[in-house]
Amino acid sequence: MIALIILSFFVSAIAVQLFMRRARRHARRYGADMPQRFHKGHVPRLGGAGIMLGMSAAWLGAGLIEPLNIAWPLKSSMLTLVCILPAVLGGIVEDVTQQVKVRYRLGLTIGSALLVCWVQGLGVARTGFETLDGWLALLPYASLVFAALAIGGLPHAFNIIDGYNGLAGTVAVLVCLAISHVALQLGDRQLAAMVICLVGATFGFLVWNYPRGKIFAGDGGAYVWGMVIAVACVTLVQRHRVVSPWFPMLLLIYPVWETLFSIYRKLARGQSPGTADALHFHQLIFRRIVRVAFADDEARQLLARNNRTSPYLWMFAALSVVPAVLFWNNTFVLMLFCLLFVTTYVGAYLMIVRFKVPRWLRP
Repeated sequence: MIALIILSFFVSAIAVQLFMRRARRHARRYGADMPQRFHKGHVPRLGGAGIMLGMSAAWLGAGLIEPLNIAWPLKSSMLTLVCILPAVLGGIVEDVTQQVKVRYRLGLTIGSALLVCWVQGLGVARTGFETLDGWLALLPYASLVFAALAIGGLPHAFNIIDGYNGLAGTVAVLVCLAISHVALQLGDRQLAAMVICLVGATFGFLVWNYPRGKIFAGDGGAYVWGMVIAVACVTLVQRHRVVSPWFPMLLLIYPVWETLFSIYRKLARGQSPGTADALHFHQLIFRRIVRVAFADDEARQLLARNNRTSPYLWMFAALSVVPAVLFWNNTFVLMLFCLLFVTTYVGAYLMIVRFKVPRWLRP
């Protein structure tokens, strides 16, 4: 496993550095007036391509190179890679051109999800609710569609929380480590290796992304994280009945609830859910909790505030990751923690909006 992390790390770090040096021109196409822009200068958004290359190299090595071999058939890993590739490429094209509309990218992620579910035989047959599980057992194609919607939606959830240096990447690492921990407890080295390779590749990207902000993951990076993590979660629950279907729900409740709450918030204001705005939870923390940092110029000040925002969200995400790892086979407890997280999120959001943040949260 350590060898896979090292391989994916170095391939990703080298690839990201090359993209960082060679892709400056496309960064100028990203408008300075975009509501989700919290940096100065023109920063490439091709980190996701480097993550994809690092992870792919490790997946390939896991099936071909003898010291790395973990009995993961090369055909299986390459089929998964080919299936998720259209979604990731769609995100990368958007990062370069800024011309791929949201509905087209959503279509690509759903299409890739349907493809990987069909090829790998994935489906969501257990939800923790007996009545719904009975219906899914009678309608096998419904479980496939259910899984495809979950897999196709998670990349966009990661894209929403990908707002500051190191934020989405670190959340992805925490989630992958939690999945690998449970998989190894169940003796599933193949599934653990799948996400461990993504961990190494993500660290290779974070070397350049945090804290210096030299390159961003972009849509491509969010789609790699979302697709691979979602496929791993569905596979884990399907292979091992002892794993509660609410384990991945609690594990991913931060990006999932951020997405659902954003859709509700925009619909309540009469806006399209696809409209970009600056009212996400992490953006409110940046604006109203993180104080202005002392720096020589505006660019350095903005970078300092950007970097100080992410740790707030890392701790917030850990509130769901830690109990998910501790109670991964207890559906009732996992449900309670999901409810607790949603309540805490809404309460914290309203507290920030109403300028009632406790002084101890404003260092």
